[in-house]
Amino acid sequence: MHEITLCQNAVEIMEQFARQNNARKITAVWMEIGAFSCVEPEAVQFCFELACRETLAQGCELHLDTPAAESWCRTCQQDIALLSPNVLICPQCGGRDLRVIAGDGMKIKRIEIE
Repeated sequence: MHEITLCQNAVEIMEQFARQNNARKITAVWMEIGAFSCVEPEAVQFCFELACRETLAQGCELHLDTPAAESWCRTCQQDIALLSPNVLICPQCGGRDLRVIAGDGMKIKRIEIE
């Protein structure tokens, strides 16, 4: 389960940010999980709470966003959503000339501190 390592790394980054801004506590964080990241949101929820124990982020509220994989089909000139990185076929026209815009990681978008 690589989610625990991702959460531990995220908490380290959050604590660095908090210390740089003389914060006493991290109250909330907004993260984005890329559509093709192979990261399970439910596992992140569980692991995040564990990673935050005995840190400035203990009790921190986690907000997760998991946007769909956006793509552009050059054949039919439409925005499309892909469900898997292994299926790169346009659901509209069946074309394979796609420009994929999908994250493959986990990003910290916003940190709320006191």
